[in-house]
Parts: sequence; structure tokens; C-alpha cells
Amino acid sequence: MYALVINNSIEKFFTYPKGFILNGNQYSADVFTKWSKAEKEAIGIYEVVFDDSNKKDEEYYINTNQSFSFAKGTVTASYGTAFPKALEDVDAVDEDGNPILKDGVQVVTYGLKTNKKSIIKQQASGLLAPTDWYIVKASEVQGYTIPTAISTFRAEVRNKSNEMESMIDACTTVEQLKSLYEYTEQEDGTYSRPLPTFPKEVI
Repeated sequence: MYALVINNSIEKFFTYPKGFILNGNQYSADVFTKWSKAEKEAIGIYEVVFDDSNKKDEEYYINTNQSFSFAKGTVTASYGTAFPKALEDVDAVDEDGNPILKDGVQVVTYGLKTNKKSIIKQQASGLLAPTDWYIVKASEVQGYTIPTAISTFRAEVRNKSNEMESMIDACTTVEQLKSLYEYTEQEDGTYSRPLPTFPKEVI
């Protein structure tokens, strides 16, 4: 990405190489690919430098739009202060602060905790589904006993799901929630995260 700077002011951006007219002169797209840095800057074409130091994980934060500045011969694109997304659910309201209703029911904007727990519930359901038939058979066939390995696996899935949801509920900041999912290398070379993982599927 390039910017056209005239009298220390950014006048135009080029997101891809293309021809342009400057001071009555026609320039081809070759300016961006074949001219040297000094040659481009001599006519006011500067490559944009991206400063992502304020940019945060978009899964947990709302980043500002990029702002552009020109100083000391450099065009910089930078972000402002990122805002953490809501941890808790909130009642949706319109621009005047009035409750938003759907079919007479308050619309709720789900927070990070609810969204994360929903994913865990879906994962647990997906792990349990292949062995649901054991439960159905046990309820329909007299004398049939569910294999111990299956019962143990299903119990472990539920326990891990509950444990993870409890850890998520205990978070009071976005950083705490985010840290639950961050893997770090252990002394034995393996990687683990604070949030537990589900047991391996039973074949």
C-alpha cells in the first residue's frame, strides 16, 4: 500500500499498483514495482508502514479503525486503543437506549463467556453423539449393560465440560478469559493450556 504525499499532507492512497496523473504528468503502474524507493519518494509516493502495536486479538477486542500520519519521511498506519468485548450478556437497546424486543421478548447480546461456553457445549455434544445409541439400547433392551469404557468416557466428557464452563464463569476480565486458551510449552516439550481438554473419543 502506498500514499501520495503533497506538502507533508497525505492526499491519496494506492492499495494496488495503477497508473496516475500527478502535476500534469502521466505515470504508469511501473512506478510502484520498478522505481527505487528514492525515486518514488521524490515525486511524493511513500510506502505505508503498518504499526500494529496497539492491535489486539479480534476474538476478544474491538480494534479502532487505522489512522494515517506522515512524519519524518514516513507514512504510518496505526491503531488506537483497543476495547475489550463484553464478558457478560447484555440486553440490546436501540440508539435511544430503548430495549430491543423481538416478538415481545427482550433481545440479548451475548457476551464472550456465553459464546465460549456455547462452543464447549457443542463440542461435548459432538463427542457424546456417536455413543448415544448405547444409552438408547440400554433403555429399550432389557438386560443390556452399557460397556464400562463407554460410561466412563461419557462421564468424563460431561465433567470436563462442566469444569471448563466453571473456569470461564470465574473470569472477571477479558485477559483472564483469553489466557485460559493460551498454550505454553512445558519442560517436557509438550504444550498445554490452563483450560482442560476433552478426553479422546472412544472407538
